Amino acid sequence: MKMIRAFIRPEKEQETVLALEGAGFPALTKFHVFGRGKEGGLKVGSVHYDELPKVLLMLVVEDEQAPRVLEVIKGKARTGEIGDGKVFITAVEEAHTIRTGEKGL
Repeated sequence: MKMIRAFIRPEKEQETVLALEGAGFPALTKFHVFGRGKEGGLKVGSVHYDELPKVLLMLVVEDEQAPRVLEVIKGKARTGEIGDGKVFITAVEEAHTIRTGEKGL
């Protein structure tokens, strides 16, 4: 299993979430967060925005599904401008459903 964490622009949230659902990945968790990437924020004229709003999408999928999820996120969340976001993919050792005790997705 893989955990995918995608930090995306807030204005791309709905489009990306709907595309994931349409591609067969309806289960996810969303957080509205603030932060900055390697660019260190954003400078507009004399104003420096240290932390920018982002949306964090989290999904856990089977290993073979991770490339498709990445493709959907990159396809829908990209504007081509600085600050489009970042996707992190990590291994998940186990998953357990609390209600049923079932192991796995």
